[in-house]
Amino acid sequence: MTSDVTAEVLTSARLSPGDVLRVGAAGLRNRPARVVLSALGIAIGIATMIAVVGISSSSQAELLRQLDRLGTNLLTVKPGQSVFGDNAKLPVQSIDMVRGIAPVNAVSATGAISATVRRTDKIPADQTSGISVRATTLDLLTTLQGAVVSGSWLNTATERYPTMVLGAVSAQRLGITQAGAQVWVDRRWFTVVGVLGSLDLAPEIDRSALVGWPAARTLLGFDGHPTMIYERSSDAAVADVAAVLARTVNPENPEEVEVSRPSDALAARTAAAGAFTDLLLGLGAVALLVGGVGIANTMIISVLERRREIGRRRAIGATRGQIRLQFLTESLLLSGLGGAVGAVLGAAVTFAYAATNRFPAVVPPWAFAGGMGATLVIGVIAGIYPAVRASRLSPTVALAST
Repeated sequence: MTSDVTAEVLTSARLSPGDVLRVGAAGLRNRPARVVLSALGIAIGIATMIAVVGISSSSQAELLRQLDRLGTNLLTVKPGQSVFGDNAKLPVQSIDMVRGIAPVNAVSATGAISATVRRTDKIPADQTSGISVRATTLDLLTTLQGAVVSGSWLNTATERYPTMVLGAVSAQRLGITQAGAQVWVDRRWFTVVGVLGSLDLAPEIDRSALVGWPAARTLLGFDGHPTMIYERSSDAAVADVAAVLARTVNPENPEEVEVSRPSDALAARTAAAGAFTDLLLGLGAVALLVGGVGIANTMIISVLERRREIGRRRAIGATRGQIRLQFLTESLLLSGLGGAVGAVLGAAVTFAYAATNRFPAVVPPWAFAGGMGATLVIGVIAGIYPAVRASRLSPTVALAST
């Protein structure tokens, strides 16, 4: 008599992606306090990195908006050092000479005056509050694209009389907010006919008291030599105009003339801010690394505490690979949770900063992608060792553990 014996080979069931997520999430739900504390390090790191990138991007967007509004076609000319080491002077006719350059659209000038402006004649002459008195041509406001916030700009009538316009900082230091006030200048009262708004491309004007060119010559002893010339041309012609300005202003001694582009100073702020941004990104990376170490530590402790659970799963057929996948999933979920919270916090900080400073809020998409990518990498690295250690536990040893 023969009997047929059928041998059955038992194989472990495969886990679907949904099963992997449920098994990995179960370990986190059972230890909520530890999960929150472990994810906090990752959240701080990601929040720092996204906020730094967002704030930097928002500041750059504001700078570009400023440059679009103010233009990058403004050039300034001022006297440098003479061959004898003293301060050189620009020729009296230099303003008209600059106007003769074909691509030039607007020209204006100011000239320094050795006088002080004070709120009353009772204030000592040496207390100037850092305010300088300058003669100005009538087209200065147009060339600088500035605005009068109170009163009016000088005209062909007021430029000949003891009247002046105050820059934004000068008006603040003198305690003057409205036109009509009087100030004491060189043993004589001057009437303030206007107050200017801030000029980003000409901060020296913000700290000045501006007097008409004719009045400065007749009332304050101005010698007629400009100390700063402002010039605007088309954007395409800026480089060509800059190349000939010095020789045009002072043909005999062009080396005594300094030509600059004020918008370059605004662009330089971005470079300086970029170095600071790199430093803060480094600090964020350190916080992220510390968070990764915290996750690794949490996962190792979790493996030690859950040896009986690991033993039961191995006993009912879970493979070493499935155990590794379970704990690696837990590590990824833990770091992903911290990364998501950090991304939200970083974006919130960026939007709050932008709203406070009235900047456009910009958070580059690559910052989110890079932050979450770094989070997942940290999660994998932090979870590899605990996952391998869990998979190597013997079922009998694990079940015998207390």
